[in-house]
Amino acid sequence: MLVWSLIFFAIAIIAALFGFGGAASTATSIAQFIFYIFAILLALSLVASFIQSARRK
Repeated sequence: MLVWSLIFFAIAIIAALFGFGGAASTATSIAQFIFYIFAILLALSLVASFIQSARRK
């Protein structure tokens, strides 16, 4: 589960660089949307990872 969190984090950072950096003016809104989606997925994945590790103890 932690691997997925890191993947979502990397994708969110890449989307943020394109979306917030102004590199692609036509794709800015799409990149910002993707950033927020993957940031939410990152948070959900981290919470799920913490819940699973708490259950194992």
